Amino acid sequence: MTRPALLLLALLPLLALASLQLGLTIYGPGEVWAALRGAEGQDALIIRTLRLPRTVLALLVGAALGLCGLLMQSATRNPIAEPGLLGVNAGAALAVVLGVSLLGLDGIAAMTLMAAAGAVAATVLVFGLALAGGPNLPPAHLLLAGVTLSALLWSGTQVVILLDEAAMEELLFWLSGAFADRPLAALPWALPPMAAIAVLALLATRRLDVLRTDDGTAEALGVPVRASRLAALVAAALLAGCAVALAGPIAFLGLVAPHLAQLAGARDHRALVPLTMLCGAVLALVADIAARHLIAPSEAPISAVTALAGAPVLLALLRRRRLGTA
Repeated sequence: MTRPALLLLALLPLLALASLQLGLTIYGPGEVWAALRGAEGQDALIIRTLRLPRTVLALLVGAALGLCGLLMQSATRNPIAEPGLLGVNAGAALAVVLGVSLLGLDGIAAMTLMAAAGAVAATVLVFGLALAGGPNLPPAHLLLAGVTLSALLWSGTQVVILLDEAAMEELLFWLSGAFADRPLAALPWALPPMAAIAVLALLATRRLDVLRTDDGTAEALGVPVRASRLAALVAAALLAGCAVALAGPIAFLGLVAPHLAQLAGARDHRALVPLTMLCGAVLALVADIAARHLIAPSEAPISAVTALAGAPVLLALLRRRRLGTA
């Protein structure tokens, strides 16, 4: 394991502790430890019932979105593939809003299933649009298709919300993307598929490595390219859907985490898969802690914080690709 990877691994528990400590009220490590051991009192209750769930949620959603971005980038050989940019988050969000507003769904299981279905449908649409011009997936075509589809889906989401005044406040809060005040009742429905996909990704590292080569090389090595690519994209969409069901749509985490893992020294997927999940969890915790303090005493939406970091990364990647093809 490289030194940057070890640093990230050591940073994770420190950030988790900071997440439990920091907020409108700052607690010491001793108070956090006492609360986790079952101490009574208002401060202990705040740590256990408010800060601990949001910390756990940030870890899980960050890891899921990081892996989602890696699977998309590897399957498409495109460094800017990411669920927020490609309309996958928007598809999941629209599906949930339609389910709540038009179908009257209010259960956690139904929301999770709707989000997953919407994410998969959006993935199929965006890659279908990008492939309309030919069998290749140029970054510009993929980004254009994703931005176009995302705009259409978000417009549809806003129309549905405006037509349902009764659920407007609840839906707008959910769509803002946050780890605070989220029902952990969704975990039993979202965690099993997220864990299963992570295990499958770890078992399929060689196939993911081959997918990053050209199609001819992959076929020569015995890897069914189309089936493998489709499986990776569906798995990524399911991860995005589960993440949206848990925390709402959060952009750019899936873009930044895989590149951070590569900067930390990961080269093949045997190292990239776990390290990208680690990077996603670290980034989610950093974003959540920053969101609490940027406009204190209020909290900033997580997506606003992740966009501050993700947008420059996207511009740098596009510039590097343009220079590479010039």
